[in-house]
Amino acid sequence: MVNSQAAGGAPAPRACAGCGGKIADRFLLFSMERYWHTRCLKCSCCQAHLGDIGTTCYSKGGMILCRSDYIRLFGHSGACSACGQSIPANEMVMRAQGNVYHLKCFSCATCRNRLMPGDRFHYINSTIFCEHDRPGAVLLNSHLPPLQSSSVLADQKVC
Repeated sequence: MVNSQAAGGAPAPRACAGCGGKIADRFLLFSMERYWHTRCLKCSCCQAHLGDIGTTCYSKGGMILCRSDYIRLFGHSGACSACGQSIPANEMVMRAQGNVYHLKCFSCATCRNRLMPGDRFHYINSTIFCEHDRPGAVLLNSHLPPLQSSSVLADQKVC
């Protein structure tokens, strides 16, 4: 994301990718190969004005996100913590201790049984164990339900 100041001359007004209006403001933003009013480039989840909170923004699955919401939705890398492969924005995921997993990858390290929403599990040193295979640690009761990031429509609230 680049915060640009209009050049000294009178350049042709650019259209904002957010509202479609002409950008006559002194400052404009350039992100994802498009121009934006500073008030129009907002996080799809928290509605934060992205030009006000930093110099980067993230895009995935048609959403424009601030760093915090990107990490919350897709993890630090946007990849599954078990297999390392990318997680598509429209795919359901499982979460544990800030890590994000494909549904198929959220399984017990010992017996390889896939864990389902509501199943009790143990999370030890970034490794998942089912209730029966726990290696003597405290049980985590806070198994979170999967997050579904469905295809986003322009008027649909995503977060």
